[in-house]
Amino acid sequence: MTEFMGELIGTMILIILGGGVIAGANLKNTKADGSWVLITIAWGLGVAMGVYAVKQVSGAHINPAVTLGLATVGDFAWAKVPVYIFAQTLGAFIGATVVYFHYLPHWKDTEDQLAKKAIFCTDPAIRSPISNLVSEIIGTFVLVIGILFIGANEFTEGLNPLIVGLLIVAIGMSLGSTTGYAINPARDFGPRLAHAFLPIPGKGGSDWGYSWVPVLGPVIGGIYGGLFYQAIFKGSSNLWFWIGSLVIVGLLLSSMRVELKKVHT
Repeated sequence: MTEFMGELIGTMILIILGGGVIAGANLKNTKADGSWVLITIAWGLGVAMGVYAVKQVSGAHINPAVTLGLATVGDFAWAKVPVYIFAQTLGAFIGATVVYFHYLPHWKDTEDQLAKKAIFCTDPAIRSPISNLVSEIIGTFVLVIGILFIGANEFTEGLNPLIVGLLIVAIGMSLGSTTGYAINPARDFGPRLAHAFLPIPGKGGSDWGYSWVPVLGPVIGGIYGGLFYQAIFKGSSNLWFWIGSLVIVGLLLSSMRVELKKVHT
């Protein structure tokens, strides 16, 4: 198996299990009783299964933000980044399409357009683009430095993917309720594209006006997570770390200014 196919299949498995649990929770006349705890656990296990499936083939990044973060710290070749990102996005698109076919009889019974769209892509609990962007940056930052923390420790053979899955569960439970924690550009963009193309009864729009947030936020968070780990834990800071730090501080202050302005209007 090639690295391209490894990333495609690993991401596909992630989306089948992650999108599948949301479909079970959101669509009418299923046997699932949806809850945030159920969804976060299933997403964590979905990541673990994706990593177990293809770690020996491609390293199982299954997330462009992870690929960018690892490339930033020198643990992955920049020349391979475009191939990995394309494979991850295509795998996410295919995974979302599999979920569509699995729940085929249930789409027509569900009138809520937002509930159907949520199976494919994220949207915020409170729509405030800069604050939503900051949430995705923070969640992805924690993801990337968490993966680097895990990689710096020794585990019993085969346990590492499960620990990564638990990291996803923790992020979902602690930080995911603001934006639905995409923390993965492919996880959001690929299925959003599938939502736009698939003949889902009464699906409504795919909300492309928001789609830049779960792409740009994880990209910034992933790269800065790599730069932060390299600078603070490895003692190897560079100009990009300081530029990134200024960008992050600027975004934090901008989001605070926006939210405070709402309070006083």
